[in-house]
Amino acid sequence: MRGLAGKRVLISGGSSGIGAATARRFLEEGARVVLGGLDQAEVDAAVAELSALGEVHGLAGDVSAQADVERLVDGAVEALGGLDVLVNNAGTAWREPFLEITPDHWDRIMAVNLRGMFLVAQAVARHLVAQGSGGVILNMSSTNGLGGEADYAHYNASKGGVLLLTKTMAVELGKHRIRVNALCPGYIQTPLNASISAGLEGDFVSSYERDHIPLGRAGLAEEVAAGYAFLASDDAAFVHGTELVIDGGQLAIM
Repeated sequence: MRGLAGKRVLISGGSSGIGAATARRFLEEGARVVLGGLDQAEVDAAVAELSALGEVHGLAGDVSAQADVERLVDGAVEALGGLDVLVNNAGTAWREPFLEITPDHWDRIMAVNLRGMFLVAQAVARHLVAQGSGGVILNMSSTNGLGGEADYAHYNASKGGVLLLTKTMAVELGKHRIRVNALCPGYIQTPLNASISAGLEGDFVSSYERDHIPLGRAGLAEEVAAGYAFLASDDAAFVHGTELVIDGGQLAIM
């Protein structure tokens, strides 16, 4: 992609799955990367695996905790000498019928997926405004933010919130030359999705691919990483305040 070489990139939720694939893609593009994750050992393992590709640093913390977010963003700025791109990727999910969702479970999904998205984006945006050279913020939403899926009411609501957060940020931050967009992946092969599907009866993945995805397969983390790379690149210089759906045609089915 044009314009990614040398870019200073912070990736929250960057130690596994889509985040780790995105860190790899940006390093391959010549960017310098700080990745964040909840578990220190997982962060260290990801950094060790990716270090041969370029400059990569890792920091552990919980995006729902403001002190951790401040430490993550300040640490990234210190390590890279500033920031150009935020890949706001951290999130969580689990299946739970609407009638069984507890307030604590609702709050945890919202804390990570929406509060965490806000905290990281605001901290980085404040830095980018002060830096004065523009930048890019990319928020992770989902096809679940565009349509309801049974047993995911809390997750769906959080991802719908991310979309409107993204659009409002775009309205307010455009004057600072900060582009803001969201990604909406469909069903992607990730450790999180594997752990969810493992608890379901039958061959859930094969039946879901057959019945819900016109391309007939789940997406790959690397394919979502390519979307992040495009939206961060100069090729997307006039893409702002919208969402990129990466779902193999999933939303096209009636």
